[in-house]
Amino acid sequence: MARRKDPVHPFQAAANFAAVAHHHQYRKDGYTPYFAHCVRVALVVTEVFGFHDSFAVCAALLHDTIEDTTTDYDDVEEEFGKPVADAVSALTKNMLLPERTREKEYDARLARADWRVRLVKLADAYDNYIDAVHRADASKKDSRREKALRAIALAQKDAARHPETRRAIAALKKLIGSKR
Repeated sequence: MARRKDPVHPFQAAANFAAVAHHHQYRKDGYTPYFAHCVRVALVVTEVFGFHDSFAVCAALLHDTIEDTTTDYDDVEEEFGKPVADAVSALTKNMLLPERTREKEYDARLARADWRVRLVKLADAYDNYIDAVHRADASKKDSRREKALRAIALAQKDAARHPETRRAIAALKKLIGSKR
C-alpha cells in the first residue's frame, strides 16, 4: 500500500502524514487538536466495528487531509498509492459546489467507492455524532444524526456481503437511537 521503503507500517505512515497535515488545526471546540478526530475515526473502525484492515485504517486516518488541509490527491497518491488516494478523494466534499449539489455529488461518489470507504464514512459519522453530543449542541446533534442516517443508507448495500458493515451499521444505529 504505502510506497515507503522504510519498515514503517502503513498505518504509522498515515498517522504521521495526517498529523503533519492537520498541524495547528483544532476541532470546533477550539482546543481539541483536529488530528484527534482522525485517530478516533481509525479507532472506531478497529475497536468499535472490529475491522483491522490496513487500507481502511489508512483511509480513516487520512480521510480529511484533502478536504481540510493543503494536501491534494497527488500528495496522498505519491505516499500511499492510488487506491488510498481514491478512498480519501471519495471521502472529500467538493466545497466549490453549492451545498445541495455538493451533497448529492458526494453521496454519488461514496456509492461508487470501495465498500471499505463507506465503512470509514460510518466511523466518521459515529465520531462526529459523539462529538456533537459531548458539546451539548442540540442543533448539531440533529444534523449529525441525519448525516449518520445518510451514511447508513449508503452502506446498507454492503451489509449482506460484509459482516464488518453489519456491525458498523448496528453500532451507529445504537449510538444515534435509530430503529430504521
